[in-house]
Amino acid sequence: MSPQELKHAMSSGLLSFPLTDFDAQLRFEPRGYAARLEWLKPYGATVLFAAGGTGEFFSLEPGEFSQVIQVATETCRNEVPIVAGAGGGTTLAIQYAQEAERQGAQGILLLPHYLTEASQDGLAAHAEAICRSVKIGVIIYNRGAARYAPETLQRLAERCPNLIGYKDGVGDIEHFVSVRRKLGDRFAYLGGLPTAEIFAGAYQAMGCPVYSSAVFNFVPKTAMQFYTALAAGDTATTNRLLDDFFLPYIELRNKGQGYAVSIVKAGATIVGHGAGPVRPPLSDLKPAEVETLRTLIAKLGPQ
Repeated sequence: MSPQELKHAMSSGLLSFPLTDFDAQLRFEPRGYAARLEWLKPYGATVLFAAGGTGEFFSLEPGEFSQVIQVATETCRNEVPIVAGAGGGTTLAIQYAQEAERQGAQGILLLPHYLTEASQDGLAAHAEAICRSVKIGVIIYNRGAARYAPETLQRLAERCPNLIGYKDGVGDIEHFVSVRRKLGDRFAYLGGLPTAEIFAGAYQAMGCPVYSSAVFNFVPKTAMQFYTALAAGDTATTNRLLDDFFLPYIELRNKGQGYAVSIVKAGATIVGHGAGPVRPPLSDLKPAEVETLRTLIAKLGPQ
């Protein structure tokens, strides 16, 4: 898949970030991960992001990362494009990107470099180095310490033909509109705030109809129902799902730091597709919180 073909694939439909399966000793569990992808594929996600934020990229060491991407590409070959996370300092991010390309991933999501602040010149040099290190498509993730100014993105777009996408995890409306107006159709645009369904209507109005759904990991039917209703302008359905599920869900999610991942793993366990515990420094939901989530999921009906 060429970068432009990946851009086209990401320009419509629902995207998602599969959980990464760990066993009780917190080791990567490849058979469970392959089974998870097999379960999710028929629901119709346009692109799957392996070893992304929900997939706990930040807790994987390079050998595990390679295994995760290998299982994902082998399981989804010729069915669903796989985009791999890649982050950290420039040298390490290049290693991740090149390994993902070697394993057959169709693209890279360039995650934040972590910890230290960076100038726009530094961010541009970092992103350009990763883009030039591979031939597959690259998507910038605007989040945390990696906040790219519209002018920086324009410079990168001119210098890096395989930079094809921009994912926003900040939620700064002024900034997003400026990026969208300056870059136009040069990029595919993705909404990337946690529990993106809450913000999907606002992003759609700003020219970003595509987002990644974390809840697709445990209520895929509901995730697709919400996306389909949003695309069709069916506000009765989207409002009902916001009121009945998504707003109570984020209230529960906000009870703990790092719960954006932990709550998804808890949901997957509740519906019979458990991915094991989260790795430290994340922590799992408390028992009472799990029961609250179980009640929310039950109200949605079979998935």
